[in-house]
Amino acid sequence: MREEKILVTGAAGFIGYHLSKRLCDDGFQVIGIDNLNDYYDVTLKESRLNQLEVLDRFQFYKIDLLDSDSLDQIVKTNGVTKIVHLAAQAGVRYSLDNPKAYIDSNISGFLNILETSRHNSIEHLVFASSSSVYGANQKMPFSEKDNIDHPVSLYAATKKSNELMAHSYSSLFNIPVTGLRFFTVYGPYGRPDMALFLFTKAIIEGKPIDVFNEGNLRRDFTYVDDIVESIVRLLPNIPKGDANWNGLEPNPDTSYAPYRIFNIGHNKPVELGKFIELIEMNLGKKAKKNMLPMQQGDVAATYANIDNLSALTGYSPTTSIEEGISNFVTWYKEYYRTESVL
Repeated sequence: MREEKILVTGAAGFIGYHLSKRLCDDGFQVIGIDNLNDYYDVTLKESRLNQLEVLDRFQFYKIDLLDSDSLDQIVKTNGVTKIVHLAAQAGVRYSLDNPKAYIDSNISGFLNILETSRHNSIEHLVFASSSSVYGANQKMPFSEKDNIDHPVSLYAATKKSNELMAHSYSSLFNIPVTGLRFFTVYGPYGRPDMALFLFTKAIIEGKPIDVFNEGNLRRDFTYVDDIVESIVRLLPNIPKGDANWNGLEPNPDTSYAPYRIFNIGHNKPVELGKFIELIEMNLGKKAKKNMLPMQQGDVAATYANIDNLSALTGYSPTTSIEEGISNFVTWYKEYYRTESVL
């Protein structure tokens, strides 16, 4: 089993990089694909990729998910048995001005992942959804049983669409599928468009940070190592379908098909004020704050119920927000001193 080959899409991305490294360390063969687009600094993506390409168990292909023929060929020729699909067009604000990018990557690209899973007898497809699917829901903590019919951004709508598409393929073609609703992932080599990265950079440079909703935000920040640990634990847990599932009283988090959805979060939301204070403490410098109203497509709070994930895998997050921010700031200082990117 340790020699099985796992395809990781978005391997040069934040979570994809950390997961690929962990899987290689665990003895798996990892086939990574990424289109290295310029949504954010390509140099950062290349830096992640450079660290992966020196690993004997990692092989990389630069392709776009829209290239279905190349995707299918890579899966076939490498004997891929499982897929972890992390590639996506991310970001809420970007979707307001560039909606087509989300349809191309998150809808059309995901369709190609489903098709290659169908035609290559993939044993388990694990794909990234998002906590954003909970949208206007204010019932806390968010449970997989909750209604997700009111997304507040196109990004969230595409992620809900992914869940629906995956279920239909699982039902039609008996493909074992697991969807992962990630909650605000952070850590070293994180995305430059995320709050921790933006705040750290601005504070160091003496520039003001944008604090939305006048600071009245709470996020279930989840450290990247905890995210990776949960994925690694879920990969061998192949869904089989729930024989007791009842269409008269349908349960949203399970199915008659081999399909499951899990929240992956820290299960402990943090006030934005405390988040900023921890960054300031680690930098030894106060932030200049630009207080702003709620931005379009955003939500006031996220909070993950992770009971289902814990019951199946024993998962429990181990990295506190204090330790996680300290790790990120340490990485940031070292990386941008040696890489001279700023």
